[in-house]
Amino acid sequence: MEINSLTGEFVCAPTEHAFLRHKQEQTRSLLGFTLTFCTVFYLGFFATDLAALGWGPDAMALLAARILVGLTAGTCAWLAYRRPLSVRATRLAASLSESVALACFMLISVLRPAEFHWHAMSLAIMLVVVYLYIPNRLRYASIIAVVTTVVFVFLANRYGRFTPADEFTMGMLLVLVNTFGFLAARRFHHVSREEFRSWSVLKHAAERDHLTGCFNRRYLHDHLMGGQWIDRAPEANCLSVVLCDIDHFKHINDTHGHGDGDMVLRGFARILQAAIRDGVDSVVRYGGEEFLVVLPGTDLEGGMRLAERLRVTFAATEVVSNDGATRLKATASFGVASVDLAQFSFEPPLRRLIAAADELMYRAKRNGRDRIESLQLA
Repeated sequence: MEINSLTGEFVCAPTEHAFLRHKQEQTRSLLGFTLTFCTVFYLGFFATDLAALGWGPDAMALLAARILVGLTAGTCAWLAYRRPLSVRATRLAASLSESVALACFMLISVLRPAEFHWHAMSLAIMLVVVYLYIPNRLRYASIIAVVTTVVFVFLANRYGRFTPADEFTMGMLLVLVNTFGFLAARRFHHVSREEFRSWSVLKHAAERDHLTGCFNRRYLHDHLMGGQWIDRAPEANCLSVVLCDIDHFKHINDTHGHGDGDMVLRGFARILQAAIRDGVDSVVRYGGEEFLVVLPGTDLEGGMRLAERLRVTFAATEVVSNDGATRLKATASFGVASVDLAQFSFEPPLRRLIAAADELMYRAKRNGRDRIESLQLA
């Protein structure tokens, strides 16, 4: 999980996407709060327009601009609070709100040219908000902030009443705000991803079997038994499980040692993990040499095809011992159980399927091992 030193984002795109999805609820909440807060203050500062201009066409133009900002930011805040915005939609809402607010701020500056020194201070505060308080990609925030700064300096030179020294000082201060804003935002992005990286390591350790890398019984009971397999295939109308056990595994340990037995376990786990659909199916180390495969959206026929492919592949696979002198081969027995979720009236179905598959697996062992037994639950 390497982090880009410039942007503070993960170098690996899937990892970055996983981080953004993990933080999405918090991001939406922060976006909604910040935009609501900014909307209230943006509209409230119309009082300064009246104080500077009085009632007139210019004040009405600024009121219209502030209302536009309020409508844009307010709508985006409402969407952030009330709608499950995607990562892309959240960034779009942030960038749109920032762009509209800063564009209207340019109009305010032009219509109140005598106060460009105050406008510069206000812009510095707004740039801090853009970099640090409105959640957005650092690249987008930087582009918006830098373009705004360049436009503001141009307008100040054209409409403001500054000496060259004042203009230079104002420009340097705005460059300083952009620089520190960028560095602070980069650090924030970096720290957030470091926390996610640490959380991912701990989560992996808590949910995975250290030897095989498969899910462990804790993950099975805390997640899959609770119905979270539905999240992996929400449209699934059937569910199958495959329970498999390596034949004569005790003999392998007794004859070749536990180190070579571990090699066999890891080899079998790799075959299982390579055969499933990533992000949909789950492989669980169910016991010492027993493994459970949970297959949402797979019917009995599909489960049997998978079990047969696993059986044949494992029986044909040689595992090299730790000393490299011995090539080990083993077989496995399989129990496959499936259910039509539309006709199943018991809850939760996974528990019933595992119990049925366990009985089927032991039936396969009694009937000669290296075979498959299956059942469709009514």
